[in-house]
Amino acid sequence: MSNRAIFLIDGFNLYHSAKDASTHLGLGGRGTKWLNIRAVCESFLPQLGRDATLEGIHYFSALAIHIERYHPDVTNRHKLFIRCIEDTGIKVHLSRFKPKQIRCPHCHRNILRYEEKETEVALASKMLQLLVSDSCDTILLMTGDTDLAPAIKTSKSLSAGKNVGFIFPFKRRNNELARLADCSYNLKPKAYLKHQFPHEITLSDGVIVKKPESW
Repeated sequence: MSNRAIFLIDGFNLYHSAKDASTHLGLGGRGTKWLNIRAVCESFLPQLGRDATLEGIHYFSALAIHIERYHPDVTNRHKLFIRCIEDTGIKVHLSRFKPKQIRCPHCHRNILRYEEKETEVALASKMLQLLVSDSCDTILLMTGDTDLAPAIKTSKSLSAGKNVGFIFPFKRRNNELARLADCSYNLKPKAYLKHQFPHEITLSDGVIVKKPESW
């Protein structure tokens, strides 16, 4: 009997952990962000058993369009990365940053800030959909965000017989989530280095993509 596995990736959680892994490895914030997410996910299949098969990978993130005027390279690099992971068969789900007025505790003025809020909701909704529709037997979430705890509890109550687990990015392990999960794993710093894309990639449409210098 096969064990159909689907991976749900919290893009920002993984990105910031990659930076932490680079620092931990003494690379100064570089060398680990050009991550072949599909290869990372495939590396965990043996831990799910010999009958585990990869049914899909969903990547959730948002483009920081609000800073393009000042830092266009940030979103350009992100878009480039998205092209690469899409070419490996990963389905990308993009949310958005929402403007929010906050009160400065120092000058007591209202300041406009942007917060990325929809990603966790989109990820949780996809998890529920996949489990309830019997699209998989196991779901692994690559994140350490505790905001997902209520969704995990609901998912387990609605999908008896299904497994929900976590792959915690480096420095993102959360014991509360681990206790809720059927299984949990840690993504170690050296795994980020092991599963990097080549510096130059030829996509399926013939386009050549090069790794950003700062990555």
